[in-house]
Amino acid sequence: MHIEPGLVTGAKLVLSYATGIAAGGVALKLAVETVREQGIGSFAARTLATTALVFVFFEILPHFPVGVSEVHFILGSTLFLLFGAAPAAFGLAFGLLLQGMLLEPVDLPQYGMNVTTLLVPLFAIQAIATRIIARNTAYVDLKYGQALALSTTYQAGVIAWVAFWALYGSGFAISNLASIATFAAAYALVIVIEPLADLAVLALAKSLRGITAPGLVTPRLHNAA
Repeated sequence: MHIEPGLVTGAKLVLSYATGIAAGGVALKLAVETVREQGIGSFAARTLATTALVFVFFEILPHFPVGVSEVHFILGSTLFLLFGAAPAAFGLAFGLLLQGMLLEPVDLPQYGMNVTTLLVPLFAIQAIATRIIARNTAYVDLKYGQALALSTTYQAGVIAWVAFWALYGSGFAISNLASIATFAAAYALVIVIEPLADLAVLALAKSLRGITAPGLVTPRLHNAA
């Protein structure tokens, strides 16, 4: 996943570093809370799992450049539901960094923008989940509408941040606006498919209730809050 190189350059990159650091600070706060509640071993195992999955999502699943960025099946809401907010956040950040260091070094200057674009929508779905999912509901018992709300929130957040960086870096020229619109339209496919992926993964997790090793998934997956 990347903002096109050259879209934001020079001194404007400072803002991307600032937002990336802020997003990292929120992720670190969530990590501290998770370690306190569930232990460092569980957090580390889930972070390792999400990092590996994110790398696979970015490199193996279909992805193609459209307009100002790339269309990816990021599966942010799936990662959140399976592993929790903090491991998902660290997995997204580490998976993105790993991709840049090993395969796409040209993307590294855009890392602050990209990590902000991935993490802030994740924090948004965490907030939405507390509002639309009753405390006596395990994630494996979510309805399609709830999964759709979470996935749509995440993808809308990604689109909004990509649009922001494109406008911030290249202004309101007609060609730039057209590229942003093309990217947003292409992402409609992701918004349709990802809730189905969420439900398929949750159905599998439900069938494995009692088999999944403790600490490898978020406790909320199988248990009410």
